[in-house]
Amino acid sequence: MLDRLLGRAALKERVAELEEDKHHLERQLEAEEERRADASTERQRAEAEVNRLEDRVAELEDRVERLRDEGADASFRAEETLSRERLAAVLDRLESFETGPEGVFSAYVADEHDLPGPVRDAFGDRASLVASAAPCLAVADDAGLLSACLSVPAPPTPFAQWGETVRLERSWFEPTGEYVVALVRSDLFAVGEYDGRERTAFHGFDSDLKSQHSKGGFSQGRFERLRDQQIDTHLDRCHAALDEVSPDRLYVVGERSVIHEFDGRATATKAVDATGEPAAALDDAVRSLWTAQLRVP
Repeated sequence: MLDRLLGRAALKERVAELEEDKHHLERQLEAEEERRADASTERQRAEAEVNRLEDRVAELEDRVERLRDEGADASFRAEETLSRERLAAVLDRLESFETGPEGVFSAYVADEHDLPGPVRDAFGDRASLVASAAPCLAVADDAGLLSACLSVPAPPTPFAQWGETVRLERSWFEPTGEYVVALVRSDLFAVGEYDGRERTAFHGFDSDLKSQHSKGGFSQGRFERLRDQQIDTHLDRCHAALDEVSPDRLYVVGERSVIHEFDGRATATKAVDATGEPAAALDDAVRSLWTAQLRVP
């Protein structure tokens, strides 16, 4: 009663309210300090992550630049065109190379744009050279003593494997047994039957083909249509001639613009420069067919 008379009851209630407000503010302050501490920690973590990523970016940029420089400097250590005795000697060396189990790698790479993973692993930073040499037979060993890319006149189905010896067959590189070679140009056809390197039969012909458009007469478009018709007629004659031979192994060589017409029936095709009359041109084409390009990455 005395507190009420003196007005202290109201003061005590006000003090209690202020104490409660104080505790509430203290809790808010503590929460804010914790939030700031957490934010500071997160900021430090974020800064550390940013620094790590910046270091990683710099490392990758350095690596890209280094690889770019290496790629620009990368070149074949040796290149050589091989035929007959020289080709046979190189094949002898490859066949004589022996290692322990899984010591030598062999692969036929058919497409420069689709380099198999095992080839990349086997050749490492020189795999790009293998791609530039494709299509080719690529060989290497686990000690770095052997490294070669060899074009293949009669290519096999693509493969990639490790073994004790280099995987190759002479028939991929040298004429063996009976086969037929057809030389196809837009204006010429020659076909020879062979047993090894010996030609046992021959047939050839040429066709009239307009080589240029005269100033007068019909239009350029009509000239081109007529020329295309002449080439189509010539190619039909070529197919008919091959039907008469019916070879089990057929190699078609000649102009790049027309030999693709024989992909479905040829064992292999190869673009070659062979000029002159049918018989002489065929001889040149056969020499080019059985020639291989050696590149050492």
